Amino acid sequence: MTSQNVNTLSREFEEISIKVPWGFLSGRWYGPRNVRPILALHGWQDNLGTFDTLIPLMPSYVGVLAIDHPGHGRSSHLPDGVMYHSISHFVYSIFLVMKEYNWDKVSIIGHSMSSLYGFLFAALYPEKVDMFIGIDLLKPRYRQPSTEIGIMQYKFDKFFVATERSREIAFKEPPSFTYEEMKEKLYQGSLESIDKDKLHHILDRNITKSEQYPDKYYFSRDDRVKFYVEFVATPEYSKEMARRIKAPFLSIKGGASEFFIEDHYDEVLEVLKTNNPNFETFILTEGTHHLHLNNADKICDVVNAFIEKHRPIEKEIVAKL
Repeated sequence: MTSQNVNTLSREFEEISIKVPWGFLSGRWYGPRNVRPILALHGWQDNLGTFDTLIPLMPSYVGVLAIDHPGHGRSSHLPDGVMYHSISHFVYSIFLVMKEYNWDKVSIIGHSMSSLYGFLFAALYPEKVDMFIGIDLLKPRYRQPSTEIGIMQYKFDKFFVATERSREIAFKEPPSFTYEEMKEKLYQGSLESIDKDKLHHILDRNITKSEQYPDKYYFSRDDRVKFYVEFVATPEYSKEMARRIKAPFLSIKGGASEFFIEDHYDEVLEVLKTNNPNFETFILTEGTHHLHLNNADKICDVVNAFIEKHRPIEKEIVAKL
């Protein structure tokens, strides 16, 4: 089945809410509900809107469940005083979604931060992942210990400040800005990675209209996510994780993006190529870090061919019988 004849149906969606220990995860389920969907996970400080331009181009016979991570988009913030952690909250969210819908396996498409944690999840639980598409980041970051210690200290200091600030504004609004000012903040915050005509896809789920100033908005995602505890790994650690990944794995990279390109990046890539017969790579020369949002039309054929190969329509039809 070709991309042309699986993308003809509209990508209607249903808003969903998944109860979790600290509140709920907000999401959208696109397409059929009688087939296990692909779980779409966004990057750091973004939300499910990051997939707005790609999902309508994906095969219509299999659904897509896109969620907002904790503290992002419209999902619940963590309780006061709790620091976001890459494994305890972002990787844990995958388990919570699987439990909610009683899945024994999961198919993942993840961008940026979620590409890293999809990599980690597929290495920790190779028997639970049947397909993984990682966009622009391949593996966990590695820093020299002295650098990492300094960054952790910085994050803890900033987390304490952000926590106190959130308590101060608990009964009043955060600083607000015009919509155009918000767009510029997001554009600069993404290091100009998001095309200006695509900013609204992410911005609209990250802001709330001010009640004090009718023409202004404020960021409603949790400010503390800026200082989350990141999972880091030595080169040998990353290579060992790569050896454990058995699922079909498509790694997509933006040629104009330099996110997490380190000296041992090629070493991990080589381990995946050597140990996983279903590992594929694709580089979009002009792609920035948000190539899936900016250039969905230029990567959809690669994404769809991979999905059709590893989640073929014939298999999905049989699964429903």
